[in-house]
Amino acid sequence: MAIVKMKRLRLIALAQDRDALLSSLLHVGCVELREPEGELAEENGAALLHHDSSRLADAKGDLTQLQHAIEVLDKYAPRKKPLLSLRPTMKEAELLDEAARRAALEKADAINGRARTIGQLNARETRIHADRLSLQPWENCDIPLETKGTSKTDVLLGAVPATADFSALTGALDEAAGAAEVRELSCDREQRYLEILVHKDCRQEALDTLRSFGFSFAQLKDLTGTAKDNIARLGRELDEISDQRNQEIEAIRQMSACADELKLGLDRVEQVVATESAKERLLTGGAILYLEGWASVPEIPELEKALAKFDCAWELEEPVEEEYPQVPVQLRNSKLVRPLNMVTEMYSLPAYGGVDPNPLIAPFFIVFYGMMMADMGYGLIMMLASAVIMKKSKPNGATMRYMIPLLGLCGISTFIWGALTGGFFGDLIPQIRGLLTGVDPASVSLWKLFDPLEDAIPVLIGSLVLGVIQVVTGMIVSMYMKIKRGNAMDALCGEGAWFLAFAVIGIGFAMGKLTWGLIGALVVLAIGNAYGKKGFGIITGVFGALYNGITGYFSDILSYSRLMALMLAGAVVAQVFNQLGAMTGNIVTFIIIALLGNAINFALNILGCYVHDMRLQCLEFFGRFYEDGGKPFRPLNINTKYVDIEK
Repeated sequence: MAIVKMKRLRLIALAQDRDALLSSLLHVGCVELREPEGELAEENGAALLHHDSSRLADAKGDLTQLQHAIEVLDKYAPRKKPLLSLRPTMKEAELLDEAARRAALEKADAINGRARTIGQLNARETRIHADRLSLQPWENCDIPLETKGTSKTDVLLGAVPATADFSALTGALDEAAGAAEVRELSCDREQRYLEILVHKDCRQEALDTLRSFGFSFAQLKDLTGTAKDNIARLGRELDEISDQRNQEIEAIRQMSACADELKLGLDRVEQVVATESAKERLLTGGAILYLEGWASVPEIPELEKALAKFDCAWELEEPVEEEYPQVPVQLRNSKLVRPLNMVTEMYSLPAYGGVDPNPLIAPFFIVFYGMMMADMGYGLIMMLASAVIMKKSKPNGATMRYMIPLLGLCGISTFIWGALTGGFFGDLIPQIRGLLTGVDPASVSLWKLFDPLEDAIPVLIGSLVLGVIQVVTGMIVSMYMKIKRGNAMDALCGEGAWFLAFAVIGIGFAMGKLTWGLIGALVVLAIGNAYGKKGFGIITGVFGALYNGITGYFSDILSYSRLMALMLAGAVVAQVFNQLGAMTGNIVTFIIIALLGNAINFALNILGCYVHDMRLQCLEFFGRFYEDGGKPFRPLNINTKYVDIEK
């Protein structure tokens, strides 16, 4: 299959069957609900129908609560996770167990409550640290902080800038208010902290003098007792906070066994969110409900079987061509082609009614990738990594479920091309044999069909030939699509004219009259590109089409020379590292240098080959026929992150 056919679904059912109906649609998993805005826009629609209510906000709140609880456990009670592990499996009914979902939410609430307590303790600890820090400069003050003075004297606690001249300050204070005593309690880089005893009659004179030196009163709040007593009290409070926080953390750690239950609860709530979100797309008139959506054709028999259990009326219609931009797109291919979904989805899904490119790009992408890597050792690593990951963890994520199988397919291609070029981690085996036996490595190389370093020109020609094959394939697909849509003349005067021109050039070359062949090709292209144009537009249209076509085909095909370039680059880098290791004359250092160098080369090439392969597919190939812009098909179905559902 390719692009899955869709049908528009319209359904009217009893409002009392809403939850059961949505549960059935969730189980079938083949209907994408959409907003039926057209009915509300009609004259009587808004009076009879309105959007249904839902608990979506509450469900999202539950989801946030579980996510936060999982994050709290990961922070305070982290568990070692195996690098590769299979996800647990369960039945659908067990996943949708409401009692288990409520139990998970209760445990999440308990964990989050302790996390909130820890947050409050941390905030209180921060405030106490700040208070304690503000008291430390006054630690040498022996009098209680609430003491303002006696019947005859005032006590002034304050600070002046550290740059102030202390001797000048005391001298000026003695001169302005003789009955005063200044004591420096402490000093730091910014301020001097002072205790000043002054007679009440001289208070104002003393303050005027002190302000001239930048004096400011201490901000000690309404504290009682000495500074030392308060510092000691705050220290005891910090110890109590630390003990209480440790108790809360230990209580959270005791609940670490709930991590799997919380993750399962998260999957359970995800289904509630999906269902409640679907409810907001329903219209109701009180006793009945109305929904619209798109249903995938292969699952329609199962859908009809599910709907037959309800007292409802529905209809399924084929979308007309004008509706194609609104029809969601789902790709469905064989196991061999399915991994290429990653490439298509990274670019853009095809438009509904277009062509699924995956079966077309699969052979090209895999062959091109292997040609650029071209090393048996690298191919073995890719195949083994893919096989181990698929067996141990069976990835089911949006990207990994395609990436890992694609890695294995490209590994097979890489191994085959490596066998053809005699590459196994570059020239690792000949170099090892040379170190052990003293034989020249060049004389003991592995069997190869061709050497990319010595046969660069044939490799370049082969790369361009592969490019011609892919470009021609794109042209054929473009012609097919135009003819299918009733634009046969556009196809014949476009790609058809180019095919005829290529044939004329080939005949001229075979007959030894290449010049006449080129002239004939130009005439064919001129006639083809003049179709549908009038007047002066014929000249400009023909000239533009010829110029753009010739330069476009030439540049596109030339882009495939990167296949040869990356093959050469990978082989050269691997051999350079192997030769650097061999220069030491020691097998141990050789292995270390060679393995390190090949690891770097492998890491660079596995990404570089993917990027260049993607470029060839998305620019040179897709530009010929691909119509993008499809919207992904998002049906109401069971999606899980931490468990797999038994079918």
